[in-house]
Amino acid sequence: MQHISGWRRLVMWPFGLLVRTWIATLRLDETPQDVANFTKCDQPVAMVLWHNRLFLAALIYRRYRRGRPMYALVSASKDGAWLDAFFSLIGLRTVRGSSHRLGREAATALVEVLRDGKDVGITPDGPKGPIYEVKPGALIVTRRTKTPILLIGAEFASAWRLRKAWDKFYLPKPFSRVRMRCELVPAEDLTDRDAATARIQARLLELNPDLEFAPLKQSANGSRPITAWGRAPTPR
Repeated sequence: MQHISGWRRLVMWPFGLLVRTWIATLRLDETPQDVANFTKCDQPVAMVLWHNRLFLAALIYRRYRRGRPMYALVSASKDGAWLDAFFSLIGLRTVRGSSHRLGREAATALVEVLRDGKDVGITPDGPKGPIYEVKPGALIVTRRTKTPILLIGAEFASAWRLRKAWDKFYLPKPFSRVRMRCELVPAEDLTDRDAATARIQARLLELNPDLEFAPLKQSANGSRPITAWGRAPTPR
């Protein structure tokens, strides 16, 4: 398993400071119900968001979950080592293992985390896609521990996108507005794996509008494409 140490870890510190400063400038649009879901603390939860919204992990933790230990599954690869180092700078803890197939050791570790009363974070289409596609394995841990899920939605008024990344990763512009949403899925709604996977995918698509993937939204929702901030999708 690869790790980042020495001077490499040291150079991550300014980057972590930059991210914390960056997210502090963002203006959030949230409802009281969303905040109530985000801050649910009567039991451990699994927070689920698309991989291309991962920049907001620090914001979600620091604004809504501060004081509650949160663990994220991170690949054992070199890329995962950098992400592990970054997460440690923003206060998140990690479980290292196979995030592609949710290997047995990683799954066991996450189960222990939840049973110990701590939260976990999951990107169901990570680490390499396909974009906006929930892998059935992403729900193994929550179903095994009967843990409720918090579905995270983030809609950006103004953002850059990393066009060469497989998920077209979002970087919200400083001082821009972000519409935050959070929906609670009770553990009893996750008993049927296939039905739960389909539901989670459909709801995440609705909570995270992306005009560049309108056809995908239409097929998942079974109706017209989801619009963002009340705007109709641009014809192609």
